[in-house]
Amino acid sequence: MLYYLFKYLDEAFNLPGAGVFEYLSFRAALAIITSLIISLLFGKKWISFLNRKQVGETIRDLGLEGQLEKQGTPTMGGLIILTSILVPVILFAKLANIYILLMIFTTVWLGSIGFLDDYIKVFKKKKDGLRGKYKVAGQIILGLIVGLVMYFNSGIVVREKTKPASEIYTTIEQTGPTSKFVYQQFQSTKTTIPFVKNNEFDYASLIKWLGQGYESWAFLIFIPIVIFIIVAVSNGTNLTDGMDGLATGTSAIIGLTLGLLAWVSGNIIFADYLNIMYLPNAGELTIFISAFVGATVGFLWYNTYPAQVFMGDTGSLALGGIIAVFAIIIRKELLIPLLCGIFLAESLSVIIQVSYFKHTRKKYGAGIRIFKMAPLHHHFQKLGYPEPKIVLRFLIVGIFLAVLSIITLKLR
Repeated sequence: MLYYLFKYLDEAFNLPGAGVFEYLSFRAALAIITSLIISLLFGKKWISFLNRKQVGETIRDLGLEGQLEKQGTPTMGGLIILTSILVPVILFAKLANIYILLMIFTTVWLGSIGFLDDYIKVFKKKKDGLRGKYKVAGQIILGLIVGLVMYFNSGIVVREKTKPASEIYTTIEQTGPTSKFVYQQFQSTKTTIPFVKNNEFDYASLIKWLGQGYESWAFLIFIPIVIFIIVAVSNGTNLTDGMDGLATGTSAIIGLTLGLLAWVSGNIIFADYLNIMYLPNAGELTIFISAFVGATVGFLWYNTYPAQVFMGDTGSLALGGIIAVFAIIIRKELLIPLLCGIFLAESLSVIIQVSYFKHTRKKYGAGIRIFKMAPLHHHFQKLGYPEPKIVLRFLIVGIFLAVLSIITLKLR
């Protein structure tokens, strides 16, 4: 909103300083500062409100040290994160940008599902909350919408360098930082493969066996992949949200990395220098991810050990969905197993634990557990590690994975 206001003031009245809102870096800085301020100020008031209303978390006794001390800690703190993201984005982003609209929809959609789950747990006193199949259904619907928009919307394109201009004899609009090459813009189902030279992969190639014209059926493979990624990452974040500051801190690290990747992918000069896919208008996502990082860091102020508030599913489902959709939009979703390695490890620990327990119970009559407890962070807790140490070490691993993900821009 403020972007359009100051653009009008600049064009209509030549207001001194109004043109600064055209700069992405300036608006990104405003977004992160604003989200931090909102999360700190609104967070304090929201926590006080939750305490007055006695909206506390019900903790099941799992035999973990210090676990029952968290009984009654306010939950539904995810609203702090969502508010701190949405307000700066609405104020400083170009709201006509299709990528921004997709991210706003993702935030509201999954935030609403998570809020409904928390509401049922807290106010309806049903400890299981919203049934799992309804959560997954909501994630699938989001994946379907995102996939359809990504595939069919004419505003979502990639721009690629084709041949040297001297070899082109047809009239094609020439753009970019140099006149040596011709650039073409088109819709595509291409993505980026990390650690591979000339690292672009087209999902449409998976259905080449359909024969001539197979490209027009690429949505049959593209949309299910989008759905799978969103469901997996959203639930992975939800599983990680079991210790004070763990999911929040990990999400902040991932968000910062995705912001850098979005910025270089949306800048034709850096995209050309790094030889990566250039995505017109994707640079605007820097505003969204700046607000995301500010919101998670601000929430961490209240969520570090010992937590004054839990994000609940209101926050965890939304954070995972935001990360997944953002990565898909900037064509870096194949980096998720590396960048979101903490979420992946947490999810795999649960899958391995449950699968092996069921297998051994069926085979031997008694189930055997590989981990002392799943998800993975509880395994280390059972080994006697203090919660703050586990969280800090997980975050160090998360930083290492983030650096490694950035290195993939040049390490091929």
